[in-house]
Amino acid sequence: MEFPAYLATMPMHAITEIHGEPGLLARFRLEIEAFDEADRDRLTEALDLAADLHRDDRRVREPYLNHLLRVSIRLMHHYQVRDVDVIVAGLLHDAVEDHPAELAGLDPGTVADVTPAALTVLADRFGARVARLVAAVTNPEYDPGRDRDEQYREHVAASLEREPWARVIKVSDFTDNGVGVIHTVGPKVARAAAKYRPLVPVFRDLVARPDTPLSAPVKEHIFAQLDLAEERFSAILDQPT
Repeated sequence: MEFPAYLATMPMHAITEIHGEPGLLARFRLEIEAFDEADRDRLTEALDLAADLHRDDRRVREPYLNHLLRVSIRLMHHYQVRDVDVIVAGLLHDAVEDHPAELAGLDPGTVADVTPAALTVLADRFGARVARLVAAVTNPEYDPGRDRDEQYREHVAASLEREPWARVIKVSDFTDNGVGVIHTVGPKVARAAAKYRPLVPVFRDLVARPDTPLSAPVKEHIFAQLDLAEERFSAILDQPT
């Protein structure tokens, strides 16, 4: 498939709509050209693992891999991240949460909690720091007696308090889910907006902190994206009565 010369400057959801997964893969490869060969190999290995683990997963109308590609491309292009551990963790940020048994090579049901084994595999393959970052953005088991969304928000705030680079990964994930909510269809639109809206001020505070390792212009870009997400949540949820 041929792609336009301006692929490197196209908005990611435009690439998704027009060119699909092949276009996002091509854009990812353009982004990693800025890295040396060893780093490119490492990033490609992480991409291959993510593609294998999520091969049958879907996000409404698209392969789940598209989401992971957009998260990692956003880290490189918009956030100017050159820390390969962070980008690898971005590609694999849902691997332990969604496919721990497969990642760990265990038969589901044989171990009560396969998360530690899955994180050990990540640490062995990509290093302890990658595993720690993925752990920071992996949701825990929730108490069925409490509101699930409230527990999710509590986990995000507590986990990202301790890991500044995990904030960067999570805000890219949140941007894809929040700003991209208008690309979702069906009842999931309102459900997602209600889940994510209370996190806008949380992310705004976390990104603004001095220890969040992003430049001032990148932080301003993220604030604008958070404003856009809030506008979209309001349009979805604040219907006149």
